[in-house]
Amino acid sequence: MKKRRTGKLVLLSLSVAVIAFGLWFSGSNAFKFMKGYLLFKTEQTEPKQVLASKPEKEEPKPSHNSLYLKAPEQGEMIGNLSIPKLEANLPIYHGTDEDELEKGVGHFAGSVLPGEKDNSVLSGHRDTVFRRLGEVGKGDLLVVSTEAGEFTYKIRKVRIVDADDRTVIVPKPRPTLTVTTCYPFDFIGDAPQRYILVADLIKSS
Repeated sequence: MKKRRTGKLVLLSLSVAVIAFGLWFSGSNAFKFMKGYLLFKTEQTEPKQVLASKPEKEEPKPSHNSLYLKAPEQGEMIGNLSIPKLEANLPIYHGTDEDELEKGVGHFAGSVLPGEKDNSVLSGHRDTVFRRLGEVGKGDLLVVSTEAGEFTYKIRKVRIVDADDRTVIVPKPRPTLTVTTCYPFDFIGDAPQRYILVADLIKSS
């Protein structure tokens, strides 16, 4: 009977010791060390996952169908717009912020570059570079010169739309040049409409 009580006491003591060790181990740096060691052995360390998931910064590249070697920078001069009817030759800058529009014609950065398949959109102020654009209409030519060549467009349509009309910048199935400015030309203040020339590419060199 005495031996049985002694055995139970020893077993109880061992149990208490194991529980105490477990509590210490789980709450100490020893647990963290063992966990890190096991993760390292199975190649699941957190630093490796972070490095693998972090993408490398890449410079934008032109598409395979692009006529241009690289995409232009904001504010960069990309070419000239010639309007034979007006005997005008205007610089084109990439972007349509005020900084670009103060210097010349702005190329809407969300559209393709001149000469490429799709819709290339150019904008300008009606009281500066495009003050005589109202004299240009259907059948007239627009010539754009860039590093990729010279592109001649023939105006197919003249549109007058609301200032918030987004159909001006929609994609086109063929190389198209869309030229836009505020309208009416003699309006004082923020004009409520836009004067739009839609031209098709007829020649490139």
